[in-house]
Amino acid sequence: MDRSFTLAEARALLPGVLARIDELVDVRASLIEIQAALAAGERSQLGGLPEAKGYQARLSELLSWFGTEGLELKGIAPLLLDFPSEIDGEPVLLCLLEGERELRWYHKLAHGFAGRRRID
Repeated sequence: MDRSFTLAEARALLPGVLARIDELVDVRASLIEIQAALAAGERSQLGGLPEAKGYQARLSELLSWFGTEGLELKGIAPLLLDFPSEIDGEPVLLCLLEGERELRWYHKLAHGFAGRRRID
C-alpha cells in the first residue's frame, strides 16, 4: 500500500469519488451502447466510432484518477474501490461498491470482498 487513509480522510475524499463514479457509470453505459450498435453494423443515437473513442478516452481518464488518489480499483462493472487503511493497527481496505453512497465496509487484505465487515 503506497498511501494509507484514515477513515476521516477517506470519507472527506468521498464526494469527489462519488462524482467520478457517477460520471464513470454514465460513460461506461454510453460506450457499451455504442459498441453494441457498431458490432451489429448499426449506428447508435449516441454516435459512432468517433464518439466511442471519445468515451473510451474519458473512461481511461476517470479510471486513472482513482489510482492517482491512492485508491485501488478492483473492478469496473460493477465498480469496486478500496481505500488502503488500518484498523486497530492492522492493514485493511475500506471498500466501496458501485451504488453505495457512504463508506461503511472494510475487509482484511487476505479476505477480499467476501470478507467484508461493517465499519464500527
